Amino acid sequence: MQILFKICSAAEWRVAVENGVYAGSAVDHADGFIHLSTMDQVRETAARHFAGRTGLVLVALVEADLSGLKWEPSRSGAPFPHVYGTIASRAARWVSPLPLQAGVHVFPPGIAS
Repeated sequence: MQILFKICSAAEWRVAVENGVYAGSAVDHADGFIHLSTMDQVRETAARHFAGRTGLVLVALVEADLSGLKWEPSRSGAPFPHVYGTIASRAARWVSPLPLQAGVHVFPPGIAS
């Protein structure tokens, strides 16, 4: 059972819970899919694409629970998980705040460093 992660604003996730579905961020909409990360990728994703941002959450999802999931190469060639479509908010295994401390996001225990 592979866990995949979505980093998004807490406000976006609240809307997802209210609507029962996460439709993606503005960047996801522009790219045509919802960006996810693996355990090994999520810290770099946070540093590269969410640097300095507050009010974020980390959403844990199980690969097998996601429809429309495709693995596609990033600019560096590493395969990244992308969801074409939406994600049911009930598919979240857990959601955790992703606070900043000294300019670095603090991940929940057990997330690869």
